Amino acid sequence: MEEMELLSFQMISSVGTARSLYLEAIQQARLGCFEEAENLIKEGDANYLEGHLVHVKLLQQEATGQLDSINVLQVHALDLLMSAETLGILANEIIAVYKKMNFEGN
Repeated sequence: MEEMELLSFQMISSVGTARSLYLEAIQQARLGCFEEAENLIKEGDANYLEGHLVHVKLLQQEATGQLDSINVLQVHALDLLMSAETLGILANEIIAVYKKMNFEGN
């Protein structure tokens, strides 16, 4: 397998895990388990960072001429990276709303 494919799969795995953790964090917050939700966000952020670092590596390779084309696998990896970033931002906001609702409800 080529290095670009391996990097793409690594990015897909990392940010896919981050997305799942962000969704699980929202579900935990809905149940009122805010500490667990925060832990899942932190874990998701760590996985997202791994994927982001792979993305930076791909950008560096493109800038130095080592990457001359983009394939569907790379596009998929970038799509997941962007959706994980968006979901992470939204998860934090949704958790904040659940916290506020929980506080005001007591």
